[in-house]
Amino acid sequence: MLSERDLRHALERIGADAPVRFDEVTRSTQLTALGLAEAGAPEWTLVAAGHQTEGRGRLGREWVDEPGRALLFSVVLRPELAASRGGLITLLAGWAAVTACRQVAGADAWCKWPNDVLVGGAKAGGILAESRVVGGRFEHVVLGVGLNLGAAPPGVPGSAVIGDADSAATLEVFLEAFVSRYVPADPAFPNGVVGTYREVCETLGRRVRAVTSGSRTVDGEAVDLDEDGGLVLRTNAGLETVHFGEVEHLGGQRG
Repeated sequence: MLSERDLRHALERIGADAPVRFDEVTRSTQLTALGLAEAGAPEWTLVAAGHQTEGRGRLGREWVDEPGRALLFSVVLRPELAASRGGLITLLAGWAAVTACRQVAGADAWCKWPNDVLVGGAKAGGILAESRVVGGRFEHVVLGVGLNLGAAPPGVPGSAVIGDADSAATLEVFLEAFVSRYVPADPAFPNGVVGTYREVCETLGRRVRAVTSGSRTVDGEAVDLDEDGGLVLRTNAGLETVHFGEVEHLGGQRG
């Protein structure tokens, strides 16, 4: 299990000096980190736990973990980035998570757009980004990551395991990968993130069904990502881009 010492060491590896907090059991690392961000905590403030009793995923879903067998953490970011491009942070985190899973556990891990980590086509991890926006710019983004490392939670259909990987090493590799591409003020940042994410995106080349935030359903082939990280679908009516929503892979292999 992680410790505050592990968290401090992980931040030292990326040259960051920020507060850390580890709880053996917590309601949610995300809730704790959001409170710290609202109170003015600096970028790279890092919160982790051995088990969450009220873990959360995207779209109001519950995130369940097997106590002591998952990597659960949230980090405070303060990116110089237009809010309209916030999806890039999630994609960058997905790429960093896959990089860590492959490097530390040797897992055949991929990303499902926009925020899932897949192993063998099943969900082994997820990303949650929540933010405060002022004047169209981010005041903070709290990035939450959950990865099933040693065991999948019981009673959760369709869940998978990254592998019995060391949580401290996985966290370190994730942060190192993430910070290597995290240059939000750089004009090249969007293209850089989208380019790296394409390499690990299992959704591209597949037939998918997207349910948008307005509850509209769009079926088509996922053919590309736009400069903001939106998923471009080829439908019967032409190309359509989905920027926020839920995507289902409709079977088969990537084209």
